[in-house]
Amino acid sequence: MRINPDFTIQKVGASYLAVPVGETSKQFHGMIRLNETGAFLWNQMTEKDCTEADLVEALLQEYEVEPAVAKTDVHRVVELLKEHHCLV
Repeated sequence: MRINPDFTIQKVGASYLAVPVGETSKQFHGMIRLNETGAFLWNQMTEKDCTEADLVEALLQEYEVEPAVAKTDVHRVVELLKEHHCLV
C-alpha cells in the first residue's frame, strides 16, 4: 500500500495534518490529524509500497517500542487511512 498522491501532509505545531488536494478535495472536505508516529508511517508509505509488516519493522527500528504495541499502532493508523481513502 502507498499513500494516495491526492493527499499531502503538513506539520502544524506538534501535529501533522493530512489534507486532500486535486480531485480528492471535491469528495473529502476535512483533515486527518496525525501525531509524530503517524507522520512517520505516512512518510514510509509515501516513499515506497509497504505492507503492515514492513511498517511494524520500520517503527521498531525508529522507536523504542514493544513489538505488540507497534503492531497495534500500525494497524490503527492503516485502518484510519483506509477509511479516508488515503491509501492506494
